[in-house]
Amino acid sequence: MEKLQYISQGQTRQEQELNIRTALDNGIKWVQVRWKNASEKELTELCTISKQLCSEYQAVCIINDHVQIAKEIDANGVHLGLNDVSIETARTVLGAHKIIGGTANTVSDVIQRIEEQCDYIGLGPLRFTATKEKLSPILGFEGYQHMINSLKEKSITIPRIFAIGGVTFEDIELLQQIGIYGVAVSGQITNQPAAINEFKKAMI
Repeated sequence: MEKLQYISQGQTRQEQELNIRTALDNGIKWVQVRWKNASEKELTELCTISKQLCSEYQAVCIINDHVQIAKEIDANGVHLGLNDVSIETARTVLGAHKIIGGTANTVSDVIQRIEEQCDYIGLGPLRFTATKEKLSPILGFEGYQHMINSLKEKSITIPRIFAIGGVTFEDIELLQQIGIYGVAVSGQITNQPAAINEFKKAMI
């Protein structure tokens, strides 16, 4: 599984598509299509185009929240928030071979996600981010360390956890030392697509 995910950004379909295309041009291999305020029609169009682009670039295409759209366009999988449809429902709709990721903010969320057999967990936010409207409590590096320590104390195998929320490539070394598997990045890659190379170099 890739260690660097790009979460798409943009106010319009054109902006979203341009940002996804640019990230792919700069070497991203995992795109999560996320466009919260779109109509279903526009979102479906964007997801369809994104899947085609990702296929051309041999990249993974994950759809945020929308299980039915992911099924319709044969995306590689979905990423689900804590208040979205259950992992179990998504698995039934999409099948065993698709990737299903889930959001978490607390130790109990992480344990819930492990029990639900998520393929990976997006844990955050690391710090404040303007990308997300309803931001969960900020974890900071201490929060991530606490999560990993708590799982170890409970003798729970550490899952593939991706740090999310205001992550920059300067954070990679410390996050990996803590035991975080990868990062999901939106702002820095959207604003500095060339940073993808920096992220890749920083990741072990």
